Order: sequence, then structure tokens, then C-alpha cells
Amino acid sequence: MEINFTHHQTAHCENGVISNLMKHHGFQISEPLAFGIGSGLLYCYIPFLKVNHAPALTYRAMPGFIFKRFAKRVGIEIKREKFKNPQVAKERLDTNLENNNPVGLQVGVYNLVYFPDEYRFHFNAHNLIVYGKEQDRYLISDPVMETVTTLTEKELEKVRFAKGPFAPKGHMYYPISFPEKLDIEKAIIKGIKHTCRDMLAPMPVLGVKGIRHVAKLIRKWPKKKGVKVANHYLGQVVRMQEEIGTGGGGFRYIFAAFLQEASGILNNPKLADLSKEMTDIGDLWRDFALDASRIYKNRSAKEDAYNNVASQLETLAEKEEAFFKKLKKAIK
Repeated sequence: MEINFTHHQTAHCENGVISNLMKHHGFQISEPLAFGIGSGLLYCYIPFLKVNHAPALTYRAMPGFIFKRFAKRVGIEIKREKFKNPQVAKERLDTNLENNNPVGLQVGVYNLVYFPDEYRFHFNAHNLIVYGKEQDRYLISDPVMETVTTLTEKELEKVRFAKGPFAPKGHMYYPISFPEKLDIEKAIIKGIKHTCRDMLAPMPVLGVKGIRHVAKLIRKWPKKKGVKVANHYLGQVVRMQEEIGTGGGGFRYIFAAFLQEASGILNNPKLADLSKEMTDIGDLWRDFALDASRIYKNRSAKEDAYNNVASQLETLAEKEEAFFKKLKKAIK
């Protein structure tokens, strides 16, 4: 059984699943629009959660939140299911496929056999779409891959029931009802306001304050943790920014594309100007990642290298604080 489904490659998995499922159901929602309406942009340092033996840090909303917010704001209803029993999870998936319904799945990355080895590590918040089955192989549309692929029943079960932080527990989700017309304009404004609140929040580990907090930690890590651990932690910061399917710059480029599209929909030229500014900020994040990577790969020729990248982060915090204050005013 194979559903007539069209695969579109995107920069990030959850946005891509939203965009691809919406297009399948007849609504032309781009990846940036899904990300912006779902208030996907974030910065949060989570020291109590360890991923790959380093404190977690995220540049995006928690797994599942983007789709949940997007759905609520445009007026669609999503059904979500988690399972204790892999056999029950398989039966529910097969039933949906038999009913011509492609579904989104949350899976672990480590055992995704079609991923390159360098991208396979213990991260359980990846998203993909299953759109059919041929004998014992499921047809997979992974938005971050160029083409569709397949997984055997055993391979899919292994990633659906991966262990560790954010364990997916067979998590399956799909839209079940739609309004006649999506209220995109109001949804965009709600999405932007929520992102501004998050990035300007008074909490020390969230938004621009979180960026400043991590900058202070980077200055302390070499003496407090030792160079080996400090390099590992710094590598985590860069990996979460550049390698977790973000399209680069910690989602800043996707958010800039969202503002450009939103400018046209809302007939608001201020958003187009802010889109260009966010692209420039994304470039600075890329510069930070490059300099930080030279440190943890022991290639930095600069003295006081940790203080240098910490200063870059502090500059980014200043620029983002000014940016989100302007963005907040631009949609009033």
C-alpha cells in the first residue's frame, strides 16, 4: 500500500513534517511559515538535562510544540498517540496507512540506518513521515533527506521506541480536521508575539538572557571543568546550533525567511527589513560556530580563544535583544 504522497525536502524535520502533511491535505504551507506560526525560534540552556554527556541547549521550541501551536493558531485538529506496546503501535500505524492517511512519527536518530554515521547520535526528537508499506518495509519521507527512503518493520520499531531523554514511545501524530480556510494572518501575529515573549523573557536561561548566561559559562568552563570537558561542552553548543537539522544559524535563517513571507501576507514592509536584519544575525551565529569549532578541534590560533567566542555571544545577545524589541513594535 502506497499513499499518493509528494516528498519535499526541508531544512528541519518538524517544520518539514508540518509543511509536507499540510501540502498533502491541500494547504500550501511553507516550512518557514510553519516554523514562525508555531513560534519555533527559541534559545534555552537546560543544565539539568544531559545529552551526549553535556548540558542540553536548544535553539528551538520543545519537540511537538511547533506543530501543536501551529495547529491551534490556524484552526486544525491533530490526533497524537503514544504506546507502551510496539505491536499495538505497529497496528495503529498500519491501520492509518490502510486508510490512506500518512502520519508523522517522532523517532530516535541513533539507529536511523539511512543517516550518515556522523549524524547518528543519541537524539530522540527527530520527525519523519510514513506514507506507505511494501511487504515488510515502510515508505519513509524524512524531510531533511533529498529523496524518500524505506525502513524495515524492525528498523522502524527500534527508532520509534528508542530509550533516553525525550524517548518517543512510539509517538504518532496526524491532522484529523481542517477549517474551510486557514486564518493565516492572525496566526502569524500570534506566532511573532509568542516568539518575542520567549526571546525577551526575564528568565536567566531563556532567550537573550540565556545567550548571555552561556557566554559567562564559556568563560568559566576551561578553568572549572578542564580543557577536555570545556571543549566537549562547546562542541555541544555548536552541534545543537548547526547540525540538528536547523538549516544553519540556530534557525535564524528560517525565521528570516518567515518574516519575509509574513511581510507579503500582512502587507507590512517593516517585517521585510527585519528579515534582512535577522539574516545578518544568522551570519554572526555562523561566525561564532566556526570560531568555536576551531577551539574544540584544537585548531584555534587565537589567544584567549574562549573569551573571544564568549564575547561574540554577548554581542549576539545585544543584537537579538534590540531585534526582538523592534519586531514586537512592528506588529502592534
